[in-house]
Amino acid sequence: MNPRKNKPVIGISIGDINGIGVETTLKALSDNRIQKLITPVIYGHGKVLTFYRKQLELEEFNFMQIRNIDEVHHKKVNAINVSEESPEVIPGVETHEAGKLALAALDFAIKDLKDGKLDGLVTAPLNKNNINSPEKRFVGHTEYLTEAFGIQESLMFLVAEDIRVGLVTGHVPLKKVAENITKENIKKKLDIMLKSLQEDFGIGKPRIAVLGLNPHAGEDGLLGEEEENIIKPLIKEYKEKGQLVFGPYSSDGFFGMMHQKKFDGVLAMYHDQGLIPFKSLAFETGVNFTAGLPIVRTSPDHGTAYNIAGKKIADEGSMRAAILQAYDIIKNRGDWESEED
Repeated sequence: MNPRKNKPVIGISIGDINGIGVETTLKALSDNRIQKLITPVIYGHGKVLTFYRKQLELEEFNFMQIRNIDEVHHKKVNAINVSEESPEVIPGVETHEAGKLALAALDFAIKDLKDGKLDGLVTAPLNKNNINSPEKRFVGHTEYLTEAFGIQESLMFLVAEDIRVGLVTGHVPLKKVAENITKENIKKKLDIMLKSLQEDFGIGKPRIAVLGLNPHAGEDGLLGEEEENIIKPLIKEYKEKGQLVFGPYSSDGFFGMMHQKKFDGVLAMYHDQGLIPFKSLAFETGVNFTAGLPIVRTSPDHGTAYNIAGKKIADEGSMRAAILQAYDIIKNRGDWESEED
């Protein structure tokens, strides 16, 4: 996208309207500092926004209903109805209607991204149970967006102020993880991480830690062979090319000693190995970023949280961080030139 003088236009897909996504979105966008940086466009339904605005008593929060992205107003919070049906909001309850609207919002935003009318997308959390159907299988935002943009490989990259964790395998059953830990798969993810740290985060010579698959990183083959046969030789190849790639490290000791602070990125072998320490250390400010896509997509690192939906206690920190992270990555990719006030 060519540089412009207007603020970046960032879409927000509404997610599950009965979870905490709408609440955290409205709370985050109530911060005028964010509205000075970006032009937000919420893909969902005006009735839903009105419901939560009233419930949260956000009298000063206003949004502008527009029919499509071409009507976007750069000094307002914009909202697009992605369905002609008037949705029913039932906080904390899983409904088919909410899943249908969540997928419609995501698809609507994807179309505008493909048309070059959005500069980034923040996805509010949705529920895979009510979004899946025989016609459309939905494993997760990362996989869905990767397929939508025709990309062979992307990276689920969890980022916060002093920790960035990427995954070799994402939404894969644990019993299938080991068979997916191949030299080719690790290399693909490592290359995406290196490029993303340089282009998306502005780090010239990234330092990356690679975790082992087995307990104690295999303990020299005693507890598994993947480290000796696959991971160590690959790390050696990267070092010989002058890349600052180190490991393999035992996950428990690595995070227990807070060694992630010494690196710009950490490559974990599987979902829980990376996400448990990440969410333990950065749950309220963590961001899920899909690296390797031609577009910028971020998301808060929490789910729908039905148990607190509608109780007005959801913390918007992760949603705010996701919006700001999208803004920073857009700037780092060089699509925008600064505008003097």
